[in-house]
Amino acid sequence: MSVRPPMFATAAVLALASPWALAQSPDPNLARNLAATCANCHGTNGQVRGKEVKPLAGVSAEKILAQIADYKSGAQPATIMHQISKGYSDAQLKLIAEWFAAQKPAQ
Repeated sequence: MSVRPPMFATAAVLALASPWALAQSPDPNLARNLAATCANCHGTNGQVRGKEVKPLAGVSAEKILAQIADYKSGAQPATIMHQISKGYSDAQLKLIAEWFAAQKPAQ
């Protein structure tokens, strides 16, 4: 005779496992989605049109993060970047910088 676990026990195990599973598989598009918020000024995929704003495509993540840190601290004057840079966590900024670094710069 086989013993089957009650339905509620199975549901409880699945409910407890779900948050862990979500934490283990981050959104593969998170970096791209965060970086998309920069498109208004820095262009699609960091390929800006014009010369008023710096392009981000192909710039090293370290350089982007250093510039953002300067905006955040006030060391670099800004019109809006000092505010925008404070709206993201360090982990989010790292994702954004790495995403832009992986983009091909405009020719």
